[in-house]
Amino acid sequence: MTLRDGKVLLVKRAKKAGYGLWSLPGGHIETGEPARAAALRELAEETGVTARLDRLLECQDIIHRDAHDTIIFHYVISVFLCQWQHGEAVAATDVSDVMWASAGDLDGLNMTHGTADLIRNTLKTLT
Repeated sequence: MTLRDGKVLLVKRAKKAGYGLWSLPGGHIETGEPARAAALRELAEETGVTARLDRLLECQDIIHRDAHDTIIFHYVISVFLCQWQHGEAVAATDVSDVMWASAGDLDGLNMTHGTADLIRNTLKTLT
């Protein structure tokens, strides 16, 4: 979650997972890549923004099962708090749009599950 002037950077997903939904920038970790480095790399790749990573906010498990309750995939999403440093946000890889959103902007957006609540709760604790 990247902050700038009290607003959060959001991306609109353009790939299969979350297509058309607003979310926080992010993606897969490369083999051997530390999670913190991956978060900053994905942010830069998707938006052109450079940030300072402050701390881990939350980890969320995304577990999908088939009709027989067999696990199809299991993702762990790590959400880091970052502060914008450089760059104007532009839609780059894997996203179709970007925006800086305030807490009041979130109600009108079609977002990935749990993202709006995570943003609101984080902004409350920071103010």
